[in-house]
Amino acid sequence: MLAVNYSTIRNKLKEYCDKATDLYETIIVTRKDEKNVVLISLEKYNELVKATRNAEYLDGIDKSIEQIKQGKVVVKSIEELEDIANG
Repeated sequence: MLAVNYSTIRNKLKEYCDKATDLYETIIVTRKDEKNVVLISLEKYNELVKATRNAEYLDGIDKSIEQIKQGKVVVKSIEELEDIANG
């Protein structure tokens, strides 16, 4: 992980973009008033988004399992479900 101030990265943007994509480096761009940003490759960003979605999905499964354990379930027959679907 690198920390670089805004002026430096502005003057050497290609170099830091190459570090992010070729070396999978994470670059923190420091700015005034703690308004920092992070430069990462698209590949790394997509991995983070996927990990976040997976965590949210697993959290939903955990909540569902807990509801089942607490008896918070609804039982419907196939006929009832078909009636609902056919409205």
